[in-house]
Amino acid sequence: MRSVTRIRSTAIGRPAVEAGFPDVIAPPTFPFVISIASSARALADPGLNLNYAMVVHGEQRFSYVRPLHAGDVVTAQVTISDIREVGRNSTMTTTTQISTVDGEHVCTTYSTLVERGGAQ
Repeated sequence: MRSVTRIRSTAIGRPAVEAGFPDVIAPPTFPFVISIASSARALADPGLNLNYAMVVHGEQRFSYVRPLHAGDVVTAQVTISDIREVGRNSTMTTTTQISTVDGEHVCTTYSTLVERGGAQ
């Protein structure tokens, strides 16, 4: 599933520009906002039989090519990259490729959810 997000600037953009960046640099975990919004439709698929009452966040990590900046317009391509049973729990990992609309890869996010007691 693909979505488009525009990163907006704030009044603190001047120091970032003076440091050689095109604008404000997004916090290192900001891509999570993009990935969770983009993965919501995939995770809502009734075929997954995901019981959200039993879901906890297991892991989040990022692999950067470059930082996100205010003014970037990016796309997010989400893939469910792994589903497995671990004891009585089920885990599901999504991988989100975040790129500019021009196709420049910016970063990849990896997010693992744990459904407690979800193993079949």
